[in-house]
Amino acid sequence: MRALDTLPSPTSLASPCALVHAEQVTNSLAAARDLLRRSPLVDGNNDLPWAIRNRPGLDVEQLDPGSGIAGTHTDIARMRLGEVGAQFWSVYVPGVLAGDTAVTATLEQIDLAYRLIRQYQDVLELALTADDVERIFAKGKIASLLGAEGGHSIASSLGTLRMLYKLGVRYMTLTHNQSLSWADSATDTPVSGGLSPFGEEVVREMQRIGMLVDLSHTSADTSRAALEVAQAPVIFSHSCAQALLDNPRNVSDDILTRLAGNGGVCMVAFVPPFVSLECQEWEIGLLAEMQRQGVAWSDLPKRTKAQSDYAARYPRPRATLTQVADHADHIREVAGISHVGIGSDFDGTDEMPDGLQDVSCYPALVAELLDRGWSEDDCAQLGGGNVIRVIRDAEDFSREMAAIA
Repeated sequence: MRALDTLPSPTSLASPCALVHAEQVTNSLAAARDLLRRSPLVDGNNDLPWAIRNRPGLDVEQLDPGSGIAGTHTDIARMRLGEVGAQFWSVYVPGVLAGDTAVTATLEQIDLAYRLIRQYQDVLELALTADDVERIFAKGKIASLLGAEGGHSIASSLGTLRMLYKLGVRYMTLTHNQSLSWADSATDTPVSGGLSPFGEEVVREMQRIGMLVDLSHTSADTSRAALEVAQAPVIFSHSCAQALLDNPRNVSDDILTRLAGNGGVCMVAFVPPFVSLECQEWEIGLLAEMQRQGVAWSDLPKRTKAQSDYAARYPRPRATLTQVADHADHIREVAGISHVGIGSDFDGTDEMPDGLQDVSCYPALVAELLDRGWSEDDCAQLGGGNVIRVIRDAEDFSREMAAIA
């Protein structure tokens, strides 16, 4: 374990993004770094805990900057280089798990996240409230929040939902890639036509206890149904704009407009098939080939080989930072500056856009937006101000509900 002040300085670190920074020292990049040192950047989704669990030989102790781990987008040194102020660590488990198995796996992921925070307690600190995020950031540390990615994690139990909140989980994505008996996924066959009556009860209970309702991964009908039920702001923790790319994981303009009325935030993902048509088409081809071979997405070794073989025949296109910025621009245009944020999905996918290769790259995105005419206040809202406000709104609503109970 290393004290914060003994870590290498950002300028001494090497990463693909760091090398870009070295060649493109601009006034806007310097302004972006200065801004993120004054105003916390809060990323809505990072899947490092699952990457640690799912990769043989990788452990929480290997995120020290001297370890030189390969194959992840995240480590302590690069988070510092990226001026990360707060991170929602996903305690994701695959949607193919169900019942007690899913609950147990989720608890294990929460435990892993706690071990990660404890291992690097001079750098990371658990945050449970909006005030915690601001207090931890003011100390020069990275506030660590937890998000459960998929309602399968509660096994249709409101008691389990409440216990996850007590363990520190501050958002739950209603579905992952599989539809549930009470909520439909964007990437599976509908079951409820949105939300079942129990699904509506889940939304109400989440807001009653102060847990953020996350609509990423849900179908459009589920998102609309949740926004009808919601009395406090909701989030999309890692999604992009459907008007720019018709991907089922992206958010339509009518839902973005409803989100603005709700007071919520859409946090822009960096996932190439969400931002680039060429990348989306390449992935569709890969999935078709995997289906032909009978390779399941959850089978990492076989999936990796299938990806490698497919890329050898059909070179993989690259998404870009500017395309991600286009999605941020569009969400701002439709929903307003108060309703856009950042939810990278680092370590939740194998490839990231050029210029946003890892967690060191956030300042480059902010610099791009400054160059497009965004003000520093606009970028501060995008970076973390909006989602911190939503967390605080959720807390306030929960207190109001408790007062009238």
